[in-house]
Amino acid sequence: MFKFWCERALPPFCQPFLDGIGTVIATGADTPNDPLVAVSEANAIIASARVRYNSDFMDRVPDLKVISRTGIGYDNIDLAAATRHGVVACYTPDGPTRSTAEHAITLMLATMKEVRHTHNSIERGEKRDYVTDSQAREVHGKTLGLIGLGRIGSTVAELARGLGMQVVGFDPVVSADEARQRGVELLPTIDDVFQSADVVSLHVPLSDRTRNLVGTDQLQRMKPGSFLVNCARGGIVDEDALVAALDSGHLAGAGVDVFPVEPPPADHPLLGRDDVVATPHIAGGTIEGKQRMWTVAIEQALQVCRGERPANVLNPDIYGN
Repeated sequence: MFKFWCERALPPFCQPFLDGIGTVIATGADTPNDPLVAVSEANAIIASARVRYNSDFMDRVPDLKVISRTGIGYDNIDLAAATRHGVVACYTPDGPTRSTAEHAITLMLATMKEVRHTHNSIERGEKRDYVTDSQAREVHGKTLGLIGLGRIGSTVAELARGLGMQVVGFDPVVSADEARQRGVELLPTIDDVFQSADVVSLHVPLSDRTRNLVGTDQLQRMKPGSFLVNCARGGIVDEDALVAALDSGHLAGAGVDVFPVEPPPADHPLLGRDDVVATPHIAGGTIEGKQRMWTVAIEQALQVCRGERPANVLNPDIYGN
């Protein structure tokens, strides 16, 4: 029987996948005060985004064969360390695509329609002429700028076009023809996207190249009264610069699903504002998205334990290619 350790609680629908093959020795949710108490016995880990899977971690798990990530981001997994330890790292890139794309559109609509602002105003009992005071926008005819045209960014483009938006984007690994096939006008630089869009939505992984990719210079290039949406990773945006752009009124609003530190503290400067709609890194966490991610993550972990090669390997060097 293969021994599994799960960073999050195992959903009930997953148990049949392991019957007669594997057993869950513990989950991080079982022992919140010491979530890693039983991890040393694991052959397979079903990973989320909260634990750092680095060399020190892997030293604690001598019989570990695989770390299988329920999601598309893998910045919390040290791939070089995994290869050195003989651990296969894999992920589920298609699992959260639709859910995350829909969430990005939701945050865009919520900010442009002033949902948070008017909701808070009603709760405060303010007596206003809401129709006269409203600064909500229609999205039809507006320009959406995408930074990153991978699975999620391309799906956001599809949804945005259905709303009647023009879509431009930047992605250094996508050709103009490929972008055109996805309904996106590819622009030469990131700055061109920030200058031309009414809304910018971020869909790139977090790496040394993209950390603080969006700072004061980029935000100041955006049109006055425009919007920023981030469903990628918190570290991509300089939060101080974003707060300053909102405080000055240069940006009309922001939709944020991710933060550098998660969950963010209650006194975080982006929380409690009328012009920010914030969610706690749940863009991919729909019922359907979780089912896809958990199913594929467990299937791939079992493949590795049986000596098979899964489809979505992050460190192919471990197989000699």
